[in-house]
Amino acid sequence: MPAKFVTTTTAFALIAAASVIGGEAHAQSAAEFYKGKTLTIYSGHSAAGAYSAYARLLEMHIGKHIPGNPTTILKIMEGGTGLTLANFLYGVAPKDGLSFGIFHERMGLEPLVAPRGTQFDGRKFTWIGSMAKQTSVCFTWHESKVKTVEDAKKVSIPVGSDAAAASDSVMPRMMNAMLGTKFQIIRGYSGSEIPLAMERGEVEGRCGFGWASLKTTRPNWITDNKLNMLAQFSFKPHPELPNVPLMMDLVQKPEDKRALELVFATQEMGRPFAAPPSIPNDRAAALRKAFQDVAKDPALLADAQKQNIEIDTISGEEITDLLVRLYETPKEIVERVNAFRTGGSGEKEVGK
Repeated sequence: MPAKFVTTTTAFALIAAASVIGGEAHAQSAAEFYKGKTLTIYSGHSAAGAYSAYARLLEMHIGKHIPGNPTTILKIMEGGTGLTLANFLYGVAPKDGLSFGIFHERMGLEPLVAPRGTQFDGRKFTWIGSMAKQTSVCFTWHESKVKTVEDAKKVSIPVGSDAAAASDSVMPRMMNAMLGTKFQIIRGYSGSEIPLAMERGEVEGRCGFGWASLKTTRPNWITDNKLNMLAQFSFKPHPELPNVPLMMDLVQKPEDKRALELVFATQEMGRPFAAPPSIPNDRAAALRKAFQDVAKDPALLADAQKQNIEIDTISGEEITDLLVRLYETPKEIVERVNAFRTGGSGEKEVGK
């Protein structure tokens, strides 16, 4: 066959056409990748807890907002208040955009304030976003003699806790040290066991449990006035708790306020979802956009309302920026906060 020659003009046209086609293929790569795939959403907490409730809610609705509409499934990987899942996502899970999960809001900061057991850098996760901010509270059972912080300075009562480094251990330690309260911390309960222990009279309260979690897991306690609300742990009052004092307002020493600022800062990302680091940029962008879109989905919002689940999102980019700032906290403040992560004298393990 005779040779065919392409003119310069034609060659440029072919190159331009190829570029357009290539650009379209690249733009569609996330959709092509996710089509027919299964996306796994993990919870690092118990199946009955509030974190898993958020994971379940997201899993039910996010698939239709992701290009290619992948199938979604929920898996529980409980352990270490989300530490097991954080280590898994960072170092074991494939970096392909087919898995992400939720763990405790403080987990991204753990390598800085409580590094033992951490195998990740919180700044390097692919943060997808947070479904809600967090306000933690301190409360006692309605039959307890301790009904205010002032009462807690005079009367010693047992409060239930999950583990030594859990929020419901850290917060009463901080209150004891900074405010002079006399909480006896009883560790070793699972999160779902503490409410039962309160109802049985084994412990009289819990300090460092999310208000949103309380509304989700024990709404009748609130409607039936079963609790005394002593304090809330956040920068500003929750709209539903205008008369419950902020611990930040109760402390006087500047070093105490700085320590509380570091502890409370992560509550701005109270229900955070993270994917492994270094997933492809287009898939990270697709997941982040889907997360923002699903948070406005009327179907998700209706289900959230039925389950008393608060929705107040921040973006994955905002979480990353927050953690970058927090990792620059002065060493002496970090060390002070870290000291509250370890068990103190007089604390007991449940059943001992």
